[in-house]
Amino acid sequence: MNTIGITGGVGAGKSAVLKYLEEKYNAYIIVADELAKELEEPGKPVFNALKESFGNDIIAADGSLDKKAFSALIFSDEDALKRANAIIHPAVKEEILRQMDEKKAQGCSLFVVEAALLIEEGYDKILDELWYVYTDESVRFKRLEENRGYTREKSLSIMRRQKSDIEFRKYCRRIIDNSADLWETKAQIDACMHSLLSGGKEQ
Repeated sequence: MNTIGITGGVGAGKSAVLKYLEEKYNAYIIVADELAKELEEPGKPVFNALKESFGNDIIAADGSLDKKAFSALIFSDEDALKRANAIIHPAVKEEILRQMDEKKAQGCSLFVVEAALLIEEGYDKILDELWYVYTDESVRFKRLEENRGYTREKSLSIMRRQKSDIEFRKYCRRIIDNSADLWETKAQIDACMHSLLSGGKEQ
């Protein structure tokens, strides 16, 4: 089973890359943010740990995690963010490793993980390759405005908290330029997959 990590800055269009890998190469996809949300559901160990650490201020009236209150807390308090990450990220990685073993045993041929923090969390040590989805900054601003309603200021504040282009390129074996038409992106993915499946090392 080949394993790939997909990373890149906000607005880079990582979901388009994932969709193509799933459709053409029958990839099993895990999106770390979505997995984290599942693990934060009431009764799950992550939910219990967050409640114990932060108290009832982050719990909604229905007993679930109050996402708005929780987000406001961790993005205004660096210590709170570190505490939350120390609970969430190890649990997400543990579940990814469990699913990786499960899918390998089932005969899955391609296992793909998408996360913004693949490099920081050391996924280069547990996945065969990391791929960086690069997109021109101007295109990212436009996509975030059109698709998510973000202002330029909000997009810029998120971008500044993420790794730089140089850092992404340093750690990732393959680069997908997703700045132009989707067919060009797909051609690059095909080339990367051909190299991966044939044992090649080139980008």
